[in-house]
Amino acid sequence: MRASRLVTLLLLLQNRGRMTAQQLAEELEVSVRTVYRDVEALGAAGIPLYGAAGHAGGYRLVDGYRTRLTGLTADEAQAAFLAALPGTAADLGLGQALATAQLKLRAALPAELREHAGRIQERFLLDAPGWYGDADRTPHLAAVAAAVWARRAVVLRYRRWRAPEEIERRVEPYGLVLKAGRWYLVAGGPSGIRTYRVDQIVELRSSDEEFTIPDGFDLSAYWSGYLADFRARLHTGEALVRLTPEGARRLGVAPAGGGWTETRVPIESIDHAHGEFLRLGSEVEVLAPAELRDRIAETVRTLAARYEG
Repeated sequence: MRASRLVTLLLLLQNRGRMTAQQLAEELEVSVRTVYRDVEALGAAGIPLYGAAGHAGGYRLVDGYRTRLTGLTADEAQAAFLAALPGTAADLGLGQALATAQLKLRAALPAELREHAGRIQERFLLDAPGWYGDADRTPHLAAVAAAVWARRAVVLRYRRWRAPEEIERRVEPYGLVLKAGRWYLVAGGPSGIRTYRVDQIVELRSSDEEFTIPDGFDLSAYWSGYLADFRARLHTGEALVRLTPEGARRLGVAPAGGGWTETRVPIESIDHAHGEFLRLGSEVEVLAPAELRDRIAETVRTLAARYEG
């Protein structure tokens, strides 16, 4: 455990620069006294650490010192290669950079860990887009990613579902999210922070105008809140239905014994639920709301008359 902590402490200083004992203790979830002992152990092992007291003090590595990644465990090495997705990197214009980084990582690993990492690429593959549909065309993705990285504002001409269908807007790109094979841009603009589908960007004009992300903004936290709000707005009603065992299985509902199961399910709208329940055919009976039941009954009568003819 201590050896792993020493490697983590070393990598923290290598990646972040100067850190105080208190900051290191918080990151490592140990006491400040433990940090002092770990720093002494690293110094005794020949690691060129420099410590300074005072308000601007702390620990840092002597300029130019870099450690090789020999402290990785087998699980950590596997995770590093599993997280490096070639398709995603290529979309962002970083395919060659990823390949080079993986070569460097392999070279830094001991032989046993190189073998473990190689197995990951042989046995696991992530193909994010769904079955029934081509991947979105995102010709402006690389430019968006560059703006996110450089913290530079852009002007978008964007296609949306409501009128006016095309808008032009200056935005400050905060981050990119890949969700179910589709790229989303999270950006600040005149109406606050908004989410834009990258495949709906019709035109993008870059600028040299730099911006600063608001204090406290966290991309992961924003996206979690965005998804929660989206789901809350999506399911505005519910339907009372009866399901056969097969219907319950397809809807992910726990069946009540071996017969019909009566349950309530959230629905987005009457129109959307009409299409979704028709997919289940005779495996479902809608009991309420009456408008939805009547719509499905009318559709079934129309289909029966058509096929009888």
